[in-house]
Amino acid sequence: MKKLFREYDIRGIADSDLTSEFVFALGQSIAEKCLQLGEKKSIIGRDVRASSNRLWNALCSGLESKGMECISLTEGPTPLLYFAAANEALGLKTKTGIMITGSHNPAEYNGFKMVLAGKTIYGEEIQELYALTQKHLKESTCEIKDGRSELDLYTKYCDFVKENILSTGVDFSGIKVVVDAGNGAAGPLAIQCYEALGCDVIPLFCDFDSSFPNHHPDPTVEKNLAHLKEKVIECGATMGIAYDGDGDRIGAVSSTGKIFYGDQILLYLSREILKTEKNPTIISEVKSSETLYTQLREWGATPICWKTGHSLIKAKLKETKALLAGEMSGHIFFAHRYFGFDDAIYSGARMLEAFKNAEPESLDEFLLSLPKSVNTPELRVEFNDEEKFNVVTQFVKKVKLLYGEDKVNDIDGARVKLHNGWGLLRASNTQPVLVMRFEAGDRENLKKIRNDFHQVLSSIHQDIEVPAV
Repeated sequence: MKKLFREYDIRGIADSDLTSEFVFALGQSIAEKCLQLGEKKSIIGRDVRASSNRLWNALCSGLESKGMECISLTEGPTPLLYFAAANEALGLKTKTGIMITGSHNPAEYNGFKMVLAGKTIYGEEIQELYALTQKHLKESTCEIKDGRSELDLYTKYCDFVKENILSTGVDFSGIKVVVDAGNGAAGPLAIQCYEALGCDVIPLFCDFDSSFPNHHPDPTVEKNLAHLKEKVIECGATMGIAYDGDGDRIGAVSSTGKIFYGDQILLYLSREILKTEKNPTIISEVKSSETLYTQLREWGATPICWKTGHSLIKAKLKETKALLAGEMSGHIFFAHRYFGFDDAIYSGARMLEAFKNAEPESLDEFLLSLPKSVNTPELRVEFNDEEKFNVVTQFVKKVKLLYGEDKVNDIDGARVKLHNGWGLLRASNTQPVLVMRFEAGDRENLKKIRNDFHQVLSSIHQDIEVPAV
């Protein structure tokens, strides 16, 4: 059971790991934590997976058994749950929300993301829930009830986004955007929002289908954007926007089908903020390109390189009062004119706003204006869950000895400066993999970085093969 309690959330295979008895006990554990924080209500959201309704009833039953009141939302994306918990104007009188979602994991998975009293929980707090859930599984009888009413916030969310964006005076006439939701939870809400702004929206796989029949809903994987690129070019669209399964991560392509990666999306949105804000703090993570940090400094921002993980980034955003943050994975966090959580639908609206304000510059022209470098995508090497962190710890020690401590950023694994570039090794907090990424000024140095990493890792564990570049 412990393996289900990850760094940022709780997740597993729905039919075998997330039994109704387990989820009922989890609900009881969350209720205890909430009541300690003075929260007597929880908003419950759920995505469109086949298992989500069963988990919804079990979770609510567990919460209610401990005296919590549940406010259940209609099926939809994770940002809608965050919006309900963050926006006091809705009058729900709670800052606590639990989202039932498998995010971008395969269809058989599901899980839970949690905001308790306005704080996204992670790390030790999730491990505390593990201990409590073990106790309740031994002591409690599972009694599940169904037949709950649901609250539809689609229109209120769209009204908020419309006022937030259109109050700047932007005219969206002439904008044609293709929206690819991968049959996940974000499609209908995104269409409603962008049409409310005045855009011509072309839906692509926006109907709910928990089997994800067209492509997996993960916009960080290039092959998952193939349909979007084709449709954008076919329709002569301004841009294409894609979402992951629960709508908290964004992908984007230009009118010619060029992919905007997570750090490039963050740069594009940062440039727009810098038009009105002086020296804003902007956060990204260890996988992002050096181009991002260099460009932000040149433009007058204060960039922070932080740990990977949506919960960790949100906490850093609050701590530093940053206006914007983003990850390579497509999590984008707006505190500027928004609530500071990761919302791909809202981020897409801000991309459309930035595009209109930059006309006649195209997205392709923006990409061409950035300094050139050679880099790899995120390289993921499958590795034992129990051993991966130990490998990274040993790697950090070795590269500090080899290259000097001043060349190694060890806030999350090791980001090492060498050969006119950098290389990264970190352990994934959500999957049994080691994550690597390399960037340099040219292909020759990129290969040198890769080879150095391979040599060091081979001295630690002979079975680790660093992918060729």
